[in-house]
Amino acid sequence: MTAEGAPRVERDGDVVTLTMCRPAKRNALSRDHLTQLLAAVTEVGESDAAGLVIAAEGPVFSAGHDFADVAGRPVPEVRSLLQLCTELMQALHDVPQVVLARVHALATAAGCQLVASCDLAVAAESAGFAAPGGKGGWFCHTPMVAIARDVGRKRAMELALTGDVIDAATALDWGLVNRVVPDAELDAAVADLMARATRGSRASKAWGKQTMHAQLGRPERDAYTTAVEVMAAASQLPGAVEGMSAFLEKRRPVWAD
Repeated sequence: MTAEGAPRVERDGDVVTLTMCRPAKRNALSRDHLTQLLAAVTEVGESDAAGLVIAAEGPVFSAGHDFADVAGRPVPEVRSLLQLCTELMQALHDVPQVVLARVHALATAAGCQLVASCDLAVAAESAGFAAPGGKGGWFCHTPMVAIARDVGRKRAMELALTGDVIDAATALDWGLVNRVVPDAELDAAVADLMARATRGSRASKAWGKQTMHAQLGRPERDAYTTAVEVMAAASQLPGAVEGMSAFLEKRRPVWAD
């Protein structure tokens, strides 16, 4: 680690795992930790890795913002903290790698936002999810931007207004995570989904992932305008040419990227 409490970065083949290592602080997204995470995600994004797993150590995946960064601070300082957090969440969309959250425990507020901002998420049965500001004094405005886009309006309102924790099974039903598995099977499930999500042409997948995030939430006509232009241009990518040629020639494709 380059600094106290910095996330651990490990690479295994084509997949990098970024692990939050502040269990004593419940992996709170303090200003310095957000800065470290953003730097690590950016570095992975510039690498030739195919996938990025966001993980954590300790009894909590992430408790969200550190109130020590907020209590008694003026609006410009709090705004810059939230902008930094937003930059991290958007970086997860912008990097070309498939980003998968490995959720082993409770993820609340901006910690839940972190899960919602990943492309994919696998949760252990013991995990839980919450936007607790609704039952307190600081509503989870920014976390709900990402969470609402995963779970839909009415379920987002329930999470935001009640502040209650939902269990992993409910998170799966609501669309916040892709898989829920017994705790002992979490790593195997993460590896399996990542392997399936990273196969094929990397360049095609990177452009596809980024376009998906760009068009989701837009009006249908605007979304189609974006998708048509990108899909037409993407037909010229080496991966697209190889994939179609292999199909027509009835052979296995060979991916150059």
